[in-house]
Amino acid sequence: MVQSSIATKSQSFDLVKGEIENTIREAEQGLERFQENRESGEDLQNCVDFLNQLRGIFILVELRGGTLLCQEAVGLANEIPVGAANDKNHLLTALSNALFTLRRYIEYYQRERADHPELLLPSINELREAGRQKPYADSYFFEADPERRPDFCAVYQFKALEPATAEEFRIHARRFRLMYQIGLLCLLRDRNLIVGKKLIGRAAIGMARLSNGAPMGQVWCLVATVLQAMIDRDIGAEKPRKRLLMRLERYIKETAVVGRNALEKAAPDSLYRDLVYILFRSGSANPEVRQVLDAYGIAPAELSEQQLLMRRRRLYGPGADVLKPLSEALLEEINQLKDKLDIIERGIDPDAGELGAIAGSLDRLSNTLLILDLTKLSTIAAQESVKLKQWSKDKHIPNETELYSVADAVLGIEDAAKLMVSHGITMDSDRLAKTDPKDEVSLYVREALIVVTDEARAALTLAKRAITAFLESDFDRMHLANLPGTLRSIWGGLFMLEDHEAAEVLARVAQSIESELLAREGSPSTAVLEALADALTSLEYYIEGLGNEGDRNPDLLKLAQSSLQEIGL
Repeated sequence: MVQSSIATKSQSFDLVKGEIENTIREAEQGLERFQENRESGEDLQNCVDFLNQLRGIFILVELRGGTLLCQEAVGLANEIPVGAANDKNHLLTALSNALFTLRRYIEYYQRERADHPELLLPSINELREAGRQKPYADSYFFEADPERRPDFCAVYQFKALEPATAEEFRIHARRFRLMYQIGLLCLLRDRNLIVGKKLIGRAAIGMARLSNGAPMGQVWCLVATVLQAMIDRDIGAEKPRKRLLMRLERYIKETAVVGRNALEKAAPDSLYRDLVYILFRSGSANPEVRQVLDAYGIAPAELSEQQLLMRRRRLYGPGADVLKPLSEALLEEINQLKDKLDIIERGIDPDAGELGAIAGSLDRLSNTLLILDLTKLSTIAAQESVKLKQWSKDKHIPNETELYSVADAVLGIEDAAKLMVSHGITMDSDRLAKTDPKDEVSLYVREALIVVTDEARAALTLAKRAITAFLESDFDRMHLANLPGTLRSIWGGLFMLEDHEAAEVLARVAQSIESELLAREGSPSTAVLEALADALTSLEYYIEGLGNEGDRNPDLLKLAQSSLQEIGL
């Protein structure tokens, strides 16, 4: 029955495809004429009429994305006055972009025979933002029955936080908010994305524990599940995701300011729908994700997040009519390069002067790739060109290994040129480039950094295990006896790398363990244990970023310091 419906829809589209293309062309021409002569109200009205005609066709063939795009375009066009001044240029640009995208989506639908209206959401939202309207959420075309909402906290076996006083409650809430904000800043800056997601997920678990059965606890449990799926599936922080996380920050702020009563409010259905949509789109096979989707009676999305973004990039990039001749021109240049390299490799009348000509070809390819936003491939081509120019200057005939390096760069560009015709210009094209070593960092410094971070990770893991054993053994302090010394053992390594702030925080953690866990009699307070756990986790995330990318995130150290200061450590 479904297959029959799809076939009928496809046949209906084939019947009107020519009419759609002609109408888009007429709308574009009307808009172009109006841009040239802003007093021509007739041309603007013609554009609006053709957009309305397109909307009617899309309703007929049931293309939801195209219908909404035309509807928003008509609304925006009606805001453009005859004789529009330059302050309305952004409206005209948004309309022009929408028509271009619509043409590309028709090509996509004809090729794939599948309607994915979510692909058009960026263009639809561009129109809405140009008209100063609130953009649609990523989940606009997604439906989840609020009546089937499950218990999102059922999969988590955490111990609830039960602060004795209102002030102690606010201390916990402020610490979780700071943790959330630092994670959010990582995502907003597109920096330390994995660490940022981990921090937000940890803050969400903390808020769920603090909620202790209150309605808002359900939201934070769902947020924790979503962030774990984003980490597992390497889901990026696209603009709608950032808006959603900023919206959630307002809830945690309200809790920190108002207190326990803020947790008793019920979150709107739209917030749950936006979060569940991320799970639906993630492609994650995690048991907790499957439980949520099964509870709603929803199957995973046909297109995962990665596939959706790839198709969206193809949709908003150059069309096949542009990419095909560009690819042919690149391949022709590459074939000439390969012939020249083959002659040099065979040793047939080798001439160092030919190296300069090859370098010139690589320079042209590098510039073209840079324009196409294939930055890695462009950089590789430019680097090989510099080497060839130097060989030409020195009259040096490269050996086999040196030629292979040039050939690898050329073959990577050739593969990208072939790929762009069938798949467009995507991140996959740029991944064909070789990864470059970080030459700017001394090899010895890199080795020292690796050794120190490995030792630091081991020490922090040991610290968490020791504290867990201390708690499970009814506060047997023998488990902590060596812990301060172990932590101080890596203090010197961090100091040697001139990371004085991290070394100072580590020393403060070691001192706090001595004063609060070893020196004091009886059981430590929940606040002290929570603060130490947050400080150790912040240090762990800081060391993780330091080891993987050499990127020092001082906000994580501030979070560790704040966790200790909040309870007077």
